[in-house]
Amino acid sequence: MSMDALRALLPKLPQYAWDWDAIARSPVGPLLAKLDGTPQHPAFHGEGDAGAHTRMVCRALADDPAYRAMDEGARDLLAASALLHDNGKIPTTKMMDGRWTSPNHGAIGSRMARELLWTELGMSGTPRAMAFREGVCLLVRRHMLPVHVMEREDSQRLLIQIAQDGGMCGVTVEMLCALAAADVRGRIAADTDRLMENVQLCSAYAEECGCRHGAAEFADSHTRRAYFKGRNVQPAYGVYDDTWGEVVLMSGLPGTGKDTWIGRNLPGMPVVSLDELRGEMGVDPTDEQGRVAQAAKERAREYLRAKRPFVWNATNLTQATRASLIGLFESYGASVRIVYLETEWTENLRRNANRRDAVPEAAIGRMLGKLEPPHSWEARRVDWICV
Repeated sequence: MSMDALRALLPKLPQYAWDWDAIARSPVGPLLAKLDGTPQHPAFHGEGDAGAHTRMVCRALADDPAYRAMDEGARDLLAASALLHDNGKIPTTKMMDGRWTSPNHGAIGSRMARELLWTELGMSGTPRAMAFREGVCLLVRRHMLPVHVMEREDSQRLLIQIAQDGGMCGVTVEMLCALAAADVRGRIAADTDRLMENVQLCSAYAEECGCRHGAAEFADSHTRRAYFKGRNVQPAYGVYDDTWGEVVLMSGLPGTGKDTWIGRNLPGMPVVSLDELRGEMGVDPTDEQGRVAQAAKERAREYLRAKRPFVWNATNLTQATRASLIGLFESYGASVRIVYLETEWTENLRRNANRRDAVPEAAIGRMLGKLEPPHSWEARRVDWICV
């Protein structure tokens, strides 16, 4: 099923009607069937299970005049996100202290949405597919935030961060608020009016922060990075750039062609490659990797002490893994560029199978389940590249 085939399931002009029979026959159908049996706390969801709630949210979104006024691309992103926004409740819902709860379902649902869109709906390997998929994942992950964000001390930074990410995939805080509003209206509860006020406050505050309709403006990329590192800086006022050069951090599943890309685009630049170090040290990819990681970091420190730009070449699939490395590189005064590579799923598997040290296909599937394409705020520069 292609991205265009998925879009055919979403509401279109002029009726804004959902074809639930077609959705049930699509790859989304099994998820919706599982949501139909997923319980919710009746005090907050008098409508019943998560499937009933999802259908109500989809209808509420389609009926929203603000949604109908958006362009087709924004409507498609929002509609797909409404359809998938609570799929994380399927594995996370449990009874705690006498009530049904679904902890962390936004983050887990975002990963589930990525796997579904990537492997079942063909949304990988092209800029259009990648942006649509990651836009849905961002909206699913953050769909509850507008209801609670004003209670947080870091509300401004968080909204600016979301808007920064949205700039890479066509999502705005205004769109996120539209999804949150549909989520509130798509249920039966006593606190609907209060939560709708919270969403409206979030939208107004994002306008005040300059990030409601797009990414906030920064004086330059170095200032932007300083802001997202938590430094007490103002976006509009530039921070002195004391970096000496750039370290390139590669990211991507095995088989995406990282070695080839480096050879073509960064010829002559030193490379710290975990695959090469494993070969030098006689360590199998399935063995304990501690020695390899330590050797790689020591080699990196040699380049950093010499203030010599280099490439760190590994999969680096999660934000936590990348953050540790970026912290090391920046502590030596380097600026960091993340290059994330992606290819179409079947091509990815084919390339991996043709590698000398092929990774088992099942292992790549598990890696995809953990994958977090790099956020735009993780480094001074972040590139998403389809190969």
